[in-house]
Amino acid sequence: MIAIIKYGAGNTRSVMNALDRLNVNYELTDIPETIIAAEKVIFPGVGHAKHAMNVLKSKGLDEVIRSVTNPLLGICVGMQLLYEYSEEGDTECLGLIEGSIVKFDENLLIVPQIGWNTITHNGGPLFSDLEESPWFYAVHSYYARKGENTIATSTYGVEYCSAVQKDNFYGAQFHPEKSSSNGHQLLKNFIEL
Repeated sequence: MIAIIKYGAGNTRSVMNALDRLNVNYELTDIPETIIAAEKVIFPGVGHAKHAMNVLKSKGLDEVIRSVTNPLLGICVGMQLLYEYSEEGDTECLGLIEGSIVKFDENLLIVPQIGWNTITHNGGPLFSDLEESPWFYAVHSYYARKGENTIATSTYGVEYCSAVQKDNFYGAQFHPEKSSSNGHQLLKNFIEL
């Protein structure tokens, strides 16, 4: 069973629809025992980092996420919150991945980035059966800089980390649940890890 973390994130319905298309069992839940026991965990996110962290803390889900030992996939803000810090709202995040989340330069770019962008990936298991530079749908104003845990990059004014992995924690800055066949394949790969 896949647990989708329930904390008021805006894209849970899209994630649930994507999992329905994959014919997998899932539960939208904020029950710690269910999340910890799940074979896989999806940590969705659309919204503001500070608000999201406040909700996680109020439900005790920040500590639950830190305790997950099975594969966890953070999506968009869910990925960003895996890091130590976000400029958005001057937010201390979960600290599972070293680094900070920073804002795109509004003097140089249209912010947020909205639309399709390619990724360049490391060929690891999350990207199995995907072409070399697949397209994914993204909507975000903040990004993670490239680092030692980066497994894919994209470019929007600057080359940034579009996917990350450290131990059992995976993150996608883009939205696989909104990315047609490429997103379907990536979610399938995550489920089959």
